[in-house]
Amino acid sequence: MNEAPAVAQDKTTGFIRGLGLLDSTMIVSGSMIGSGVFIVSADIARNVGSAGWLLLVWIVTGLLTIAAALSYGELAGMMPNAGGQYIYLREAYSPLWGFLYGWTLFWVIQTGTIAAVAVAFARFLGILVPGVSPNIWIVRPINVSSGYAVSLTSQQLVAILLILVLTGFNTRGLQWGKVIQNVFTSAKTLSLLALVLIGIVLGRNQAAITSNFNDPWTPRQVLTVKPDLPFLPVAAATSGALGLFVAFCVAQVGSLFSADAWNNITFTAGEVREPQRNIPLSLFFGTVLVISLYVLANVAYLVTLPLADIQNAPDDRVATATLKVILGDAGATVMAIAIMISTFGCNNGLILAGARVYYAMARDNLFLKSAGSLKGSTAPRSRHRRGAIRQSVRQFVGLRGLCGSHILCPHHRRSLHPPPHEAGCRQTVSRVRIPLDPGFLHRRRDSHHGRADPLQDANHLARIAYRFFRHSVLSRMAPGLSAVMMIFRPMENSA
Repeated sequence: MNEAPAVAQDKTTGFIRGLGLLDSTMIVSGSMIGSGVFIVSADIARNVGSAGWLLLVWIVTGLLTIAAALSYGELAGMMPNAGGQYIYLREAYSPLWGFLYGWTLFWVIQTGTIAAVAVAFARFLGILVPGVSPNIWIVRPINVSSGYAVSLTSQQLVAILLILVLTGFNTRGLQWGKVIQNVFTSAKTLSLLALVLIGIVLGRNQAAITSNFNDPWTPRQVLTVKPDLPFLPVAAATSGALGLFVAFCVAQVGSLFSADAWNNITFTAGEVREPQRNIPLSLFFGTVLVISLYVLANVAYLVTLPLADIQNAPDDRVATATLKVILGDAGATVMAIAIMISTFGCNNGLILAGARVYYAMARDNLFLKSAGSLKGSTAPRSRHRRGAIRQSVRQFVGLRGLCGSHILCPHHRRSLHPPPHEAGCRQTVSRVRIPLDPGFLHRRRDSHHGRADPLQDANHLARIAYRFFRHSVLSRMAPGLSAVMMIFRPMENSA
């Protein structure tokens, strides 16, 4: 992975193209490796019930992930601009779909993942520091409905502080985020590799190998999959081919979640040097590296522990159980440190990349305007520092009602010419092979045939939806959503 020494600034956007192939690969693999691979194998084993099917779940997940990454690599090469999937949906199908994806990313996908990973960090910190616990209350549960309560524990406070610290680092500019990402991704990749080597070399247990691989395709001690729809029958891996197929698909929920977030590099495409070359390569190298380590980690589990021990690992901590067999009680401490390193680096990658989507949306007037500008260090200002504090105070204290006069403004329709920050993007979109003809999206209004311009119509709908959403009470609660999601939790977990 040879790196070009020059760091060029894109004059049309102000972004510095400071990410080389190694940096991009670190974002891909660092965003993928969180805490999932150390935990979800227990649930997968309970669903499929055999060593062979457990490994096959991870292999199929890897093939799906690599195929998706290669497809994204081609799209990123065609449209090397900040925004990633938002840009692809906007250009291929219309701004309306980009708008819906971008706000879903903001409200649920990215913020929810950041919150979950931060809680995982705090959870394993609690092994080293007993004062970080879900049972030590700072604010005791306050009931808001029959099923939910608002509360704050020391564990949640640590998770919130982690998000704020990493956000602060990334407001300093790309270089800060890049260095943190490279250091922690390298550390957790080596930690995962060490787990593989220790498990296969030092933890090799002949009794476990015999138990797991003498009959690797016969499910045993499996869970019953109960459908949400009452008219559908229950299924299990032991109930025939259909039941095994259903259990296999359900088992992939955990493995696919663990292999997610590889697309974050496309969000930062505007800051990658030679994006047409480096983004596809980084997606390929990063996903192949991570999936290989995931499969090998599960091999290490299987040669160390019998399948029953994997299925019944305390709190599903399969990696911790593996190291405890090899290293004794010190294994839990070693694994806690490794997972803390992993989740810290994972959240840094998520926070670094996510702001670029909101930047692209803001440049299209589909997000808060402050997110569409760059500060002196060329980091997007999305929800950062003083602006984040000011907006949070305004949104939680000074709520404003609907402003209907601003909702139906027709003069903000998008031009069919690309904006300056995406010069060259539209000219290549016709190369995207999608079922909907992209040329249809770019036809101008034809006065002779009376055909409407679908791009402008869809964009106008997106703007109407955005203006309504922006001036609603809900939009005032947007900043700090990850922290809010950790405070707002089900009652049964608050007792």
